[in-house]
Amino acid sequence: MYFVYVILSLKSKEFYKGLTNNIDRRIEQHFDGKTTFSKNKLPLKLIHVEICNTRIEARKVEKFLKSGYGREVIREIADK
Repeated sequence: MYFVYVILSLKSKEFYKGLTNNIDRRIEQHFDGKTTFSKNKLPLKLIHVEICNTRIEARKVEKFLKSGYGREVIREIADK
């Protein structure tokens, strides 16, 4: 099982999209500032998680979220 997630930096208003097979560990790394993205962008907010059965499926979802239309979808989710 894989997870695709989106994190919002409340400081810089930037989004981070990623995938992992261990969502708890990965989110903890981000929130503790132990990743390149989150190091100088704390505080963070987890705004979206999708569960996928395979890594290939998760990669397709991640690629979509990084596309132009995917970024629009993320902004709509974040505004709710």
